[in-house]
Amino acid sequence: MLTSKVFVKKTKKGSVMKIVREHYLRDDITCGSQTCESCEHDADDQPLQRDPSNDSSACPGAHYLLPDTNVVLHQIDVLEDPSLTNVVILQTVLDEVKARSIPSYKRLKDILGNSSKHFYTFSNEYNRDTYVERNPGESSNDRNDRAIREACRWYGKHLHDNGNTMQVVLLTNDADNRKKARDEGITVFTIEEYVKSLKSNPGLIDKLARSDKGMSIESHGKNLYPEHLALSELQRGIKSGKYLQGSFMASRENYLEGNVSVHDQEDMVFIQGLVNLNRVVQGDIVAIQMLPEDEWKCPSSLVLDDEANKTLDEEELNEDELVKGRIPKELRQPTGRIVGIIQRKWRQYCGILKPSSLKESRRHLFIPAEKRIPKIRIETRQAADLAGQRIIVAIDNWSRNSRYPQGHFVKKLGSVGDKDTENEVLLLEHDVPHSGFSETVLSCLPKMPWVITDEDMKRRQDLRHITVCSVDPPGCTDIDDALHCRELDNGNLEVGVHIADVSHFIRPGTAIDKEAASRGTTVYLTDMRIDMVPDLLSSNLCSLRSNVDRLAFTVIWEMTKEAEILKSTFTKSVICSKASLTYAEAQMRIDDPKSNDDITKSLRWLNKLAKILKKKRIDNGALCLASSEVRFHVDSETHDPIDVQTKEIRDTNSMVEEFMLLANISVAKKTLEEFPDCACLRRHPSPPPSNFEPLLKAASSKGLHIDVSCGKRLADSLDEAVFADNPYFNTMLRIMTTRCMMQAVYFSSGTLPPDEFNHYGLAAPIYTHFTSPIRRYSDIIVHRLLAVCIGADASYPDLLDKHKTQSVCNNLNYRHKMAQYAGRASVNLHTQLFFKNRIQDEEGYILFVRKNALQVLIPRYGLEGTVFLNTDSGKNLFVYDDEENTQSAGDVVLHVFDRVIIQMSIDRSNVQHMKLSLKLVHPQIPGFSIPPTPEKCDPDEPPTKKVKN
Repeated sequence: MLTSKVFVKKTKKGSVMKIVREHYLRDDITCGSQTCESCEHDADDQPLQRDPSNDSSACPGAHYLLPDTNVVLHQIDVLEDPSLTNVVILQTVLDEVKARSIPSYKRLKDILGNSSKHFYTFSNEYNRDTYVERNPGESSNDRNDRAIREACRWYGKHLHDNGNTMQVVLLTNDADNRKKARDEGITVFTIEEYVKSLKSNPGLIDKLARSDKGMSIESHGKNLYPEHLALSELQRGIKSGKYLQGSFMASRENYLEGNVSVHDQEDMVFIQGLVNLNRVVQGDIVAIQMLPEDEWKCPSSLVLDDEANKTLDEEELNEDELVKGRIPKELRQPTGRIVGIIQRKWRQYCGILKPSSLKESRRHLFIPAEKRIPKIRIETRQAADLAGQRIIVAIDNWSRNSRYPQGHFVKKLGSVGDKDTENEVLLLEHDVPHSGFSETVLSCLPKMPWVITDEDMKRRQDLRHITVCSVDPPGCTDIDDALHCRELDNGNLEVGVHIADVSHFIRPGTAIDKEAASRGTTVYLTDMRIDMVPDLLSSNLCSLRSNVDRLAFTVIWEMTKEAEILKSTFTKSVICSKASLTYAEAQMRIDDPKSNDDITKSLRWLNKLAKILKKKRIDNGALCLASSEVRFHVDSETHDPIDVQTKEIRDTNSMVEEFMLLANISVAKKTLEEFPDCACLRRHPSPPPSNFEPLLKAASSKGLHIDVSCGKRLADSLDEAVFADNPYFNTMLRIMTTRCMMQAVYFSSGTLPPDEFNHYGLAAPIYTHFTSPIRRYSDIIVHRLLAVCIGADASYPDLLDKHKTQSVCNNLNYRHKMAQYAGRASVNLHTQLFFKNRIQDEEGYILFVRKNALQVLIPRYGLEGTVFLNTDSGKNLFVYDDEENTQSAGDVVLHVFDRVIIQMSIDRSNVQHMKLSLKLVHPQIPGFSIPPTPEKCDPDEPPTKKVKN
């Protein structure tokens, strides 16, 4: 059946255009219910059960639920609950949810894909009996409400006409919609009414999201925050320049401070004080008004952590004492205040419940694990059951007269301190997709046993005769790359980098491609790996293991023995690696004079060439920076850490790195040459001079001048900054330099001018990622571009669309950053486990001097921590000198880079944030002492013997 609508539209030039819109309707769209015998169902089309288990006292008979759009948007946590089943999602609702909230739409699609939930999508917009046209003068919202009611009415009649007593219950919180539904004879409830009537799951009430009016809050008798301006006023103000728009980033060290990254501006705008922050939450898109220059502030030198500083109570803290005072003009930063929220970026948060001290109270405080998130008020009847548990909570609203936002309980994760639970928390907190791969994704994998076919060999070189080997960390199963080097007849060398051809298995637009693009990267935690692609690819078919044939993408250079490149070739290939070596094994072969087999000869040439290439890079201005990295040795049965040490770096690490860098640069040049507007590249912006201030200040305290005018001079200055009596000084200086750097990011070449393509850290004018396609989706995009360049594969529209590529890059940048944070959080978790029953004295070096603390690096473990300078009574015996950047007590003066002895243990004073606690042991300060060693660190085990170096 065809319906059509004709209307006339006047163009900008004044001419009249006749537009005809056609809408096709069908009479064979099924209702999806097992109780209906008149519809012709496929097995996949009838998830609605014959006997639904929804046991409502308000609606005692068998029934299906049909929620409207607002219920889906605001009560998605209720809909996700396993106990709520047999729900009809109309196409009208699905389309509206997609238009209004992509995150909610994705969650709804996940529910629809869960067969145990028995949710059914009904295409009411294409059903002849349920489609409704919009009436003249009717708003689109009113039309959609009418379409939902019509579909609900049709469902009830359709099932009744087939001899069923099944009811269809409309769920809507809209009072007008409910009245009209009742007038039309439809059974209708608010979501609250329905959930409260459920007999088998009273706890579901806790998952209800409350509006401002529906949630009781603590009242201070006055408004604590200014009113947010209306969105229309904000938009006018942004357009006129009165307000600025940007993303809010809360401080990790001070809950009273944050910065707004203003769109299209390089400099951040500083925000300080609860009133100026005005109910903003990490990640929100906000509108800000700049303050007069004489009111500009600078970040406090306090590390404001109310858990570590027992004398600072957030509930009673007088913030004026922290933010008042005249700030020297040279230290002031552009400062503003938040006048409105353009878009909330609230998500679900992990943390613990702090039960109310009032008996029988249902209102409690939730403490998020992420310190940048404010505490949240929730109502729950399960406080006793949730004590000592990690839980998830969502924010519903934040009113002007409430100190904290209001939210609702979502679900329980497990006991605080349990390793599996804590891993789940850090994955959720860093938004790492970690659920199993869906059946749709797994169906894209090749059938086993897999063999290389004649079709696979088309447009490929057979390189299985070449002596190729891989060099990786111990235990590596996702082997991305392999190398070879051999002498040619003309006396030159042939060097090859062979990269797993993941793009052969992951075709554009498939379910597995979309999943890999969404995940963006493999995430490496201390004790587990969250793969970007299924294990069949990551650890098998795409892993370049030894003695098996594998598909690869190869870069081959002809080089002189002085590492001058004479020719570059790119080809898809088939290889058979002759050895899978660890860095240590490869180093032993190189160093063993008795070993002269082909693999060892290849490694020796590669090592020699790598040293030449590295020297050229450094001479060109590339930076050799440092970071504190650790490696945990884990018990094979308990998986708990039993030893920790800094990672050992060998020549072979650098050897592999140099050829990966060279391959990435070569491929970047090739793809940019062929696709100047849509190449996927990676840039590392030059840091602004202000970023180097902490480094320059620290270096000058030791009488050193660091030239930061360009990368080459910075590299030279770092090389010269050496003290013979402090061999670790240069490493610390390089760690501090790393903190000054900007974040490297992916981008589409057509979105930036070429002079912004450079990679500052590598001193390379152009760079990309090509060498790790198993664990980075960016490399898959680059592989596809390179394959088109050499005629080994076909192009497709999205690949050549710079805006689509930039959109992919934005997600990759976010996923890469979150993966880094998750990895660091995993190290912190295992550090806590390792020191759980240890109290240990270790050598450390001061990295930063703060107003009330020292940030110290412990070289033996590659760990960093904060030494707070308050005594147990809260008294600070130290005097902070901002000019000299020192802390002094009596005759003892502490500077940046000074050697200290600190005591390491686990602070259990906060059950949620158990963390490594550092206490100053040496130099000894009169009146400043550390607590005595407790008799037991753990109630079940004796403490480890205290060790002193």
